[in-house]
Amino acid sequence: MKRILLFLATNLAVLVVLGVVTRLLGLDRFLGARGLDLGTLLGFAAVIGFGGSFISLLMSKTIAKFSTGAQVIEQARNPAEAWLLDTVSRLAGAAGIGVPEVAIYEGEPNAFATGASRDHALVAVSTGLLQTMSREQATAVLGHEISHIANGDMVTLTLIQGVVNTFVVFLSRVVGYMVDSALRRDDSEYRGPGIGYMVTTLVCDILFGVLASMIVAYFSRQREFRADAGSAHLLGSPQPMVSALRRLGEMQPGGLPQNMATAGITDRPAWLELFATHPPLEQRIAALQRTPA
Repeated sequence: MKRILLFLATNLAVLVVLGVVTRLLGLDRFLGARGLDLGTLLGFAAVIGFGGSFISLLMSKTIAKFSTGAQVIEQARNPAEAWLLDTVSRLAGAAGIGVPEVAIYEGEPNAFATGASRDHALVAVSTGLLQTMSREQATAVLGHEISHIANGDMVTLTLIQGVVNTFVVFLSRVVGYMVDSALRRDDSEYRGPGIGYMVTTLVCDILFGVLASMIVAYFSRQREFRADAGSAHLLGSPQPMVSALRRLGEMQPGGLPQNMATAGITDRPAWLELFATHPPLEQRIAALQRTPA
């Protein structure tokens, strides 16, 4: 959950900042005396949309370390760290990827993987997970994160985010132009976009960006099933991952705090599930139990 939330939040922030900067620098050449040039606008939207998404991807490791306080293990200082390094290295080799950086951070049971490529990634594990899960359960969680890297999930979500960003930028500026035109209906002389355009585009960038996150969240939920299945494949059985998910459920009665939302057990209203990046725990377990042994 943490890696997706960080990505989505960074992407939205970058998208809004890029939109404001291009407006202040006068780079939005799709606006002219005759109104909107939709072809130019679409090209502009694609550059901004994919640019924001890929900038978020390239910044993902740095932001993840900073926001969680994760400390990369350069050399094992105790048996737990030695086991963690060895397990990640073994799973990475089995998955056919480069060995990622391994980090530990203070927090409730959780883990995440991020990075711009399969061979330059980061796997971070919380102290809570290491302290409350058995080695087999923790290995299953690590297999899940390694599978995210091997499946190229961050790049896939980046491309999807780039597409939805493009439509966010495009539609925001179309709406902004329409509002600005309505405010200027008594002014026959066009003097360029006014305050109505700038305010509307900024608001729509944020609003449409949040709505677009629902699309990315849907694809993220599908990738979670694949990562669970990947863990089962790496460990030779779905049972360790099933056990890890059940353990997460046992540790968190009722609603989940944000950094435990990977378990997906909440009593939140149904409409909020549209923004969930992980499927409900029961669905993940059921899917794993259908995985061939």
